[in-house]
Amino acid sequence: MSDHKSRLLIAASGTGGHLFPALAVAQKLSDYEIQWLGVPNRLETSLVPDFYPLHTVNIDGFQTRLGVKTIFLFAKMLGAIAFTYKLIKREKIDLVFTTGGYISAPAILGAKLAKVPVILHESNYIPGKVTKLLGKQCNLVALGFEGTKKYLPKTKTQWVSTPVRQEFLSPNPLDFKIPPNVPVIVAMGGSQGAVALNRLVRQCAPRWLKNGWYIVHLTGNRDDDFGTFEHPNYIEMTFYDNMAGLLNRADFAISRSGASALTELAITKTPSVLIPFPFAAEDHQFFNAQVFTEANAGIVFRQDDLTPEILDKTVTNLIKDKIKLREMAGNCQKLALFDSADILARIIRSLG
Repeated sequence: MSDHKSRLLIAASGTGGHLFPALAVAQKLSDYEIQWLGVPNRLETSLVPDFYPLHTVNIDGFQTRLGVKTIFLFAKMLGAIAFTYKLIKREKIDLVFTTGGYISAPAILGAKLAKVPVILHESNYIPGKVTKLLGKQCNLVALGFEGTKKYLPKTKTQWVSTPVRQEFLSPNPLDFKIPPNVPVIVAMGGSQGAVALNRLVRQCAPRWLKNGWYIVHLTGNRDDDFGTFEHPNYIEMTFYDNMAGLLNRADFAISRSGASALTELAITKTPSVLIPFPFAAEDHQFFNAQVFTEANAGIVFRQDDLTPEILDKTVTNLIKDKIKLREMAGNCQKLALFDSADILARIIRSLG
């Protein structure tokens, strides 16, 4: 009987939205030898090397406008494809799994050249450029949102939801104290923070705190106003590692609408006000949020349309309406699959 372990190359880079689902799947594949493909100076360089060998390739996303820069980007892409192909051959990779973004282009094309299967996970409701262009080259495009299949009519797809880290399925308690039975609002702007969202929350905070509620505000590390507002019930952090425990305790969230954040809200049954990042590619965060609005699991506002008065009134009315909150919480859990990482791990095993 052979002791050979199947070898998997995971290509995931950039933000937590790409990396955390990939890490969640990797956790399920302890019987595989896993290597990672990323980009220098991105989040993966701090998250991945403690667990998996990390190979980096210098590549940038393509811009809409054609010009001289496009020639250099195209040359970089060709170099990245060649690098990935050689890596797959040298390391005897059996299968490639990627979670989208521009790193997935050389991953998919390198895999096709090397004649190994490739699976792409598309977490956003509106598929990205690479998914639209290269999805047909994949053995399967796994979808974070069920409705996304209508945008990929000639591509083999399967709805699997978006994987969350194992800790979301069995959350640890918080390592700071909040009294029981007190409403808790969590404000979060994603892995990179959101200054506009932070400003709105601080403007509303005095009125919410007057009600005896708690606010846990995750600001990101790019907010110059960090530390300018203080209150015993206002807990401000740039980042918090135990998001599973925090959202499990929260009554309500104010959040951007990246696919991973939405899945975490769904798994923890946390109703939300969603403020899509207005400059997201193809406005994909707005379309992600629309799914939650249509399911009555969240309320979406365009950032430019949202005033402190509107946010204050919306959050206050919802937190005081326990029946409405329970209804929204119940609707949340219908939008995500708890075993998404297991489903993807089974698909990977079936192909490689």
